[in-house]
Amino acid sequence: MKELNKILIANRGEIALRALRTIQEMGKKAIVVHSTADQDALYVKYADAAICIGGPRSTDSYLNIPAIITACELTEADAIFPGYGFLSENQNFVEICAKHGIKFIGPSVEAMTLMSDKSKAKQVMMRAGIPVVPGSDGAIADVEAARKLAKEIGYPVIIKAAAGGGGRGMRVVEREEDLEKLFWSAESEAMSAFGDGTMYMEKYITNPRHIEVQVIGDEHGNVLHVGERDCSMQRRHQKLIEESPAVILDEETRAKLLETAVRATKAIGYVSAGTFEFLYDSKDKNFYFIEMNTRLQVEHTISEMRSGLDLIEQMIRVAEGHKLPSQDEIKFSGHAIECRITAEDPKSFMPNPGKITRYIAPGGRNVRMDSHVYEGYSVPAFYDSMIGKLIVHDKDRLRAISKMKIALSQLVIGGIKSTRDFHIAMMNNPDFINNDYDTNYLSKH
Repeated sequence: MKELNKILIANRGEIALRALRTIQEMGKKAIVVHSTADQDALYVKYADAAICIGGPRSTDSYLNIPAIITACELTEADAIFPGYGFLSENQNFVEICAKHGIKFIGPSVEAMTLMSDKSKAKQVMMRAGIPVVPGSDGAIADVEAARKLAKEIGYPVIIKAAAGGGGRGMRVVEREEDLEKLFWSAESEAMSAFGDGTMYMEKYITNPRHIEVQVIGDEHGNVLHVGERDCSMQRRHQKLIEESPAVILDEETRAKLLETAVRATKAIGYVSAGTFEFLYDSKDKNFYFIEMNTRLQVEHTISEMRSGLDLIEQMIRVAEGHKLPSQDEIKFSGHAIECRITAEDPKSFMPNPGKITRYIAPGGRNVRMDSHVYEGYSVPAFYDSMIGKLIVHDKDRLRAISKMKIALSQLVIGGIKSTRDFHIAMMNNPDFINNDYDTNYLSKH
């Protein structure tokens, strides 16, 4: 086992500050990198060392591998924590870290490679006996192959980018006459977003729930699950509200889902934290693997609130070679909800960057605000619009909703528009309160 003493955080925003706290609480040095646009960020102020690595554009800074490696060498950092987004799932970056003797706090290149191409990941899961959505065995060659398969599995179908994420390169096709246009549209968007136009197809499950399982594995062959999360409240395939546990599941289905995720993790020899995502058909109580995220998720916080684990601490300990605690040692309690607070117009969801003129974070028992903003902070226009995550935990779902209502009402963000009011409306929405919604809810309402 090799103890890590200096850890460089190759990210920005709330995850940079959240990781910094854990690293320093563990008695280690936290190094941050930042763009010129982020020079006034809180994590820059609180870090043991901070290095500017480029201009405001991500390509010049947070995606600038040579600059990040140079920052490691200048500060003598012996590890990198990647967070999510940016380089967190970049196999080339992981290999470069290894060549420079820098420990990457995350999975191996081999595991990333297996899961990064979603069409190949599906094949791997099928071989491991994990249920998958009916669809193509790997990539679709062209429109004609797509048309033939769609007739076999039946409409509606969904066309997806193999290298996709964040809802990009994805189209739902209801009728055969729309297939060609939507196929080319998805392929074009995938090429623009990911530089890869490889597409695959699945049967589109109507009114599904999006359920995911947090897992973590160590170098000694141990795998834990840290419960499941319901991430069905989405806008254009992007999550807005997440909950744990998924109350739509009965105990038998939940146990089967968690066991399936652990089995899938072991099947690929996965080490570090990751998330298996499933679509759940509540009509027949079946769930289907859709993808694995080989990194920490934005919504890891609600799993932490229910389990008492610090997942970033566990990732660091795994990277040092320590064994994970046993599954029996993890005791789950209550219900947790996370609302993603973004600098967007709550009606149109259009980005609204600018200077925050007033900011008051809510407090109270089991209320957590993960945010890097403060009064006087200017939200840059160059990055994702998320400015924080409000998380609450209580004994059951209805109490958690009540707690979230109060926390949102006490959250003050002045000077810019934010999605706070959207979340207040959702916490008062009868369908949400009654757990009567699915991934298509917002598009329908």
